Amino acid sequence: MALPVLSSSAVKFRRVLAHFPQELSLAFAYGSGVFRQAGASAEHGETNMLDFVFAVDDVVTWHMTNLSKNRSHYSFLKFFGPKKISTIQGYGAGIYYNTLVPCNGRMIKYGVISTDALIEDLLHWKTLYVAGRLQKPVKILAQNENSRLQAALVSNLKSAAIASFLMLPESFSEEDLFLQIAGLSYSGDFRMIIGEDRFKVQNIVKPNIAHFQKLYSSILQGCPQVVYKHQLGRLEASIDKSPEGQFTQLMALPKTLQQKITALVNPPGKNRDVEEILLQVAHDPDCGYLVHQGISAIVRSSSVVQSAKTILTAG
Repeated sequence: MALPVLSSSAVKFRRVLAHFPQELSLAFAYGSGVFRQAGASAEHGETNMLDFVFAVDDVVTWHMTNLSKNRSHYSFLKFFGPKKISTIQGYGAGIYYNTLVPCNGRMIKYGVISTDALIEDLLHWKTLYVAGRLQKPVKILAQNENSRLQAALVSNLKSAAIASFLMLPESFSEEDLFLQIAGLSYSGDFRMIIGEDRFKVQNIVKPNIAHFQKLYSSILQGCPQVVYKHQLGRLEASIDKSPEGQFTQLMALPKTLQQKITALVNPPGKNRDVEEILLQVAHDPDCGYLVHQGISAIVRSSSVVQSAKTILTAG
């Protein structure tokens, strides 16, 4: 199944891409410079920073080539060479950002992540840093024929829907679902407390409902847990909230999230297998809260390390 992301032939994005080494397994643009948002960010429009992520198979070689083409993009770390840059990239969320880069009359920021690290995050939610961005609409600019990556991109969307089902009430609207999905990667992120607009998730979702529908329509249509009912001119979904239904959903969650949930409810020194613990969680009235806490634990850890890393990478 092909990932139903939004491809773009926009000239401005492809012109930016032309400045970089072309050995990319995936390149996408995201954020308020790409998709209209409500609130303060909407006021800037065409002047907002453009955000990109490049996934590459060989990180050292890519940075080596990029240093020869775009040396000024890097902080003082450029003096240590591509191997050291690649080592630092591996910490935190496994992504290396160059920020505040002037390009074609706009300011851009671009992150570089290895294809393997991206696949790991998409499948298992090891950090939810880049996987979280790909749970929201993005503009795909380049993508190779890597079938593992393609499958992982789809798996990430399915996981986002299932985790959201567990945190939502039995019946909810399509907009409720998209708000929940968009908020996953902000759960536990300390930047949402000290720096970001507290209405950020609403501002992302409300102007872009159609983009979310395009991204998730095939996922939701093929989801056996969802029963659609048309009422009052809007789409509503009902989820099986029985312990059996919740257990099925818990067992389908990414591995790292399952581990975080089990750590919350399994007393130290008591060795029980994951399936036994998740069965207990499925019967717990606070099941959705425990899922939320598990996600927050993943995001909190990666966001702190990634932000600290920015001191070095942004100079």
